Amino acid sequence: MNHVLYIEDNEEIGLMIQNELKKQNYEVTWLQSGDISSQFIKQTDIVILDVMLPGLDGFTVGKKLKKLAPDVPILMLSARTALEDKIMGLEFADDYVTKPFHPEELLARLEVLLRRFSRKKEELIVKHLHISMIDYRVMNRETSEEISLTGKQFHIFTYFLQHLNQILTKEQIYEGVWKERYIEGDKTLMVHIRYLREKLEKNAAKPEIIETIRGIGYRVKQ
Repeated sequence: MNHVLYIEDNEEIGLMIQNELKKQNYEVTWLQSGDISSQFIKQTDIVILDVMLPGLDGFTVGKKLKKLAPDVPILMLSARTALEDKIMGLEFADDYVTKPFHPEELLARLEVLLRRFSRKKEELIVKHLHISMIDYRVMNRETSEEISLTGKQFHIFTYFLQHLNQILTKEQIYEGVWKERYIEGDKTLMVHIRYLREKLEKNAAKPEIIETIRGIGYRVKQ
């Protein structure tokens, strides 16, 4: 089930669109301002964002959300029809719909964006690595050589990729991959990280892909 972050201050329109989305089996978080929207962006598959909002306007909110989550598509809604407004919106948004609109048009555009971005997520570039989530391959882009990972190593790396740019604790990673409770002092994850770095990093002694966040855990930055 895809999660929609819907930011709209008009209650009548908001209720209508929320109901239409739920009928199509979308999970919806509806906010009436963009003030706390960044708290939800990491759990979101797509954003529907109105331009005219109380407090921060939609352009400001959209730019902030796109910076936090570049791979999450943003669909702008606006009563403004001026070309300048559309151009400003499309500097960061992935589609722009002017009001009034028919709910079916909105749903069709959502589906197009989700298909486009799901394909993008199947292929990832991280530093010198090209990762294909379709056939479970990791390539060194500089040498064109394939990097052979064990099933568990790929599972751990995939977990990082699903949480790109986030700091993850050892407990989170272990329990997310092994589906078992983490026991303090267990060195299993640390050993696997060491082997992963030996295969993925240019210099395992100075890792640039799997970063150690001292006292917390690890992070993979794109």
